[in-house]
Amino acid sequence: MSKKRILIVDDYPQVVEVLRIRLEAAGYDVLTAYDGPEALTVARREHPDLILLDVLLPKINGYKVARLLKFDKKYKDIPIVMLTSRAKKADAELGLQAGADEYIFKPYDPPKLMQMIEKYLGKS
Repeated sequence: MSKKRILIVDDYPQVVEVLRIRLEAAGYDVLTAYDGPEALTVARREHPDLILLDVLLPKINGYKVARLLKFDKKYKDIPIVMLTSRAKKADAELGLQAGADEYIFKPYDPPKLMQMIEKYLGKS
């Protein structure tokens, strides 16, 4: 069985790197993107099993990225977990309306994040 692939989208390389190390250690393949257009390109080309998506991204924000993917029948089934410092209830509601399956505030609890990923992907 092939490894599940997760796309990490964040404009801070150190955030991407910490997540990448944790996810690879858990047995996932990791794809990365650092802005909205790159996230859309990688998601459409690679069709990951799950996307960890920041909201505050250069060029196209995470809400719009989620909306563009979720309203396209080819990508609508990819779970999107927004992982962001936008921590107001209204931000979370907007994220869910845009198509995110989950909305997690930074700083996040790593074991809870891994449980959430496993909820969508099963144990790798």
